[in-house]
Amino acid sequence: MNRFNILASTLLCAVMLFAAVPAEAAKTHRVCWSHYTGWEPWAYADEHGILKKWADKYGIQIKLDLINDYVESINLYTAGKYDACVMTNMDALTIPAVGGVDSTVLIIGDYSNGNDGIVLKRGTSVKDMKGQKIKLVELSVSHYLMSRALSMNGLAERDLTVVNTSDADIGTVFITDKDAAVVTWNPILMSVRNVKGATLVFDSSKIPGEILDLMVVKTAAPDSLKKALTGAWYETMAIMSAKDARAKEAIAFMAA
Repeated sequence: MNRFNILASTLLCAVMLFAAVPAEAAKTHRVCWSHYTGWEPWAYADEHGILKKWADKYGIQIKLDLINDYVESINLYTAGKYDACVMTNMDALTIPAVGGVDSTVLIIGDYSNGNDGIVLKRGTSVKDMKGQKIKLVELSVSHYLMSRALSMNGLAERDLTVVNTSDADIGTVFITDKDAAVVTWNPILMSVRNVKGATLVFDSSKIPGEILDLMVVKTAAPDSLKKALTGAWYETMAIMSAKDARAKEAIAFMAA
């Protein structure tokens, strides 16, 4: 075999070997989210092909998963199961950051100016929380909101009892408990507010700008993922801003 044939054979083997190895750019990146009014647009972006469109643009694949337990979604992100996850600013600091996960805030979706609140069946003010059992997702944004409400009204956490309750259960618990007191977020907040005898005694509009709703991504994640998520989010926001009634109805249906 002459040198030309040897070279040709070598090049052919190299091409075949390269073709057999999946390109790094085609890696599937996993992103998780949980139900909250400000995060429902992610489901819309996924179901209407917007997320795929932007993933294709940057040569990657994105798999979006709904996790019905908010804190569990952050735990899964922290454990390395996901490359990106929606969460609030305080939860980003108290779970992944403490767990040693280097994260980047990719998108500030909104400020929770009223989307988180405290609802009582027995009482009409924050001061009426004294002595009650308050159900919330412990050590989460709800815990933060409650602490701020208490401090602004001359109370402390020792004046009541915190009962750790999953966001997947808290709405049902409020309906069935005649003395229920909960801290939660929309869309759950809206449903418990509408229960007969319920009173909203405090919400995040009292602490404007303090609660930020974010898309957080691993800092080491490739720029292609960050660009695709950002592009998909702002295209979805543009559709909503254009007063597309169908988009808003779809997002409202997802949140219900």
